[in-house]
Amino acid sequence: MDSKGPSLYSPADPSVDLSRSVEEDSMVDGPLISADALHSAIRREFQTVPTPCKAGLLSLLHVVYVVLSMCVAVLCLLKVGQEEVCASILGKVQGDSVIVFGKACLWLLVLLFTWCVQHHHSRARSRGYLRFYRQMQGLKHLPLTVHSAGNVLLLVVLAARLSATLQAYMLLSVLGLELLVALPCLVYYTVKVMQFNRERAAPDVSHEEHTHNFSVTSLPTETGFREGSNLEEVVEKQADLIEYLKQHNTLLSKRLLNLTAQH
Repeated sequence: MDSKGPSLYSPADPSVDLSRSVEEDSMVDGPLISADALHSAIRREFQTVPTPCKAGLLSLLHVVYVVLSMCVAVLCLLKVGQEEVCASILGKVQGDSVIVFGKACLWLLVLLFTWCVQHHHSRARSRGYLRFYRQMQGLKHLPLTVHSAGNVLLLVVLAARLSATLQAYMLLSVLGLELLVALPCLVYYTVKVMQFNRERAAPDVSHEEHTHNFSVTSLPTETGFREGSNLEEVVEKQADLIEYLKQHNTLLSKRLLNLTAQH
């Protein structure tokens, strides 16, 4: 019994195949974007971390403060025959009060510097430089920790109510020790950030992809969990990578549209 309807095994409408092939050909024959052009466009997005100049300025201010504090301690606290000079400069303000006020201002500058560093490092983290962010995590807070500990020691010395001579020596000892600890931290931080800015490396994800593409014997990345790993740290790294990949995909889509329009 013959059926008047179309056969189940009848060939498809050639017009449909033709239109489909035309659409596929139009997609294939569209402007292709070279990998080098896209890579160079993404590489131009590198932004330096502008904190080395601020760290250098803070180091200079710290050295100037310690030198001025030594002068105030010698002239006004130890009283080496220059009482009139101290009185003409400071007036009725005590020398130890001037040192404490200066220390409070310096601590505020360090606090402002720490906030600025945190802001710029968070931006570097959002751009995919997770390894750099984690390497500098403890170092960027170290100057503030050192200066806060110095404030505590200064309060202890002032609360002990020692003799004027002994108190002057103790204040200078605390300030000198603080300078010997905080200054190398700032110098080391400056060197690490300048090295990062000079390398202008690609984000961590791009670096890992490059390593896995060209190294057969490469070790697995740290984004997965394996025995002996800190689960909390792995989860935090994965969250960082997911956040970065979202922003990276948005940037990549914009670059694709711009380069397609140019071609």
